[in-house]
Amino acid sequence: MKRLILPPRWRRTWREDLQPLLLLALGICAGRSSLADWNDVPTGSMKPTILEGDRVWVNKLAYDLKAPFTTWPLAEWGGPTRGDIVVFRSPADEKRLVKRVVGLPGDTVAMTDNHLFINGQSVAYEAMENAVIDQSSAGDPPPHLVATEHLDARKHPVMVTPRINSIRSFGPVRVPAGHYWVMGDNRDNSFDSRYFGFVERRRILGRATAVVASLDRNHHYAPRWERFFTALP
Repeated sequence: MKRLILPPRWRRTWREDLQPLLLLALGICAGRSSLADWNDVPTGSMKPTILEGDRVWVNKLAYDLKAPFTTWPLAEWGGPTRGDIVVFRSPADEKRLVKRVVGLPGDTVAMTDNHLFINGQSVAYEAMENAVIDQSSAGDPPPHLVATEHLDARKHPVMVTPRINSIRSFGPVRVPAGHYWVMGDNRDNSFDSRYFGFVERRRILGRATAVVASLDRNHHYAPRWERFFTALP
């Protein structure tokens, strides 16, 4: 078999132009896989915290360092804490999801009529006045009820929609070692641990920390400038 010999001009193009671009692309992809990434949010399961069309920043070094393009941990220095917003591979279909950690390994979690109980203790709620909900991209019928939920020292908004049929009560369930119980802030419109169960630690890709950009898909992808570069609670 004869060896393919490229013309000198092609070899120079490969060496000086294409090869550096391929190495740069490989480095960027490896960095997004192991260090940091962004995640587009197509659904309203985390409303009112995250809206459809938000793009969230994901810190993939928040809990560990994984080998590029894999879920194999090279080093671990902590796990998600209660209230963290995490990006993970769904146990149901391997899709990337964004949810909030509610139950840690060893916790007992229950919910009665959308009211959470952690280890037998009632979670505190406060009514939110002047809560802003993006109705332009919300397909849910009103009324929406919004409150502030306290998970340990963390506060964040949650939303319920009484007219939607959903799982509003469950448990108690005990979270096994190496697993987490996750839920969406939009409690009546979220595909989460109530449906697919516990999430293994290895499935968690990183922690979502901020909205870096936001486009309103129902209004010709108009930018929501007020949401750019805002921290997530």
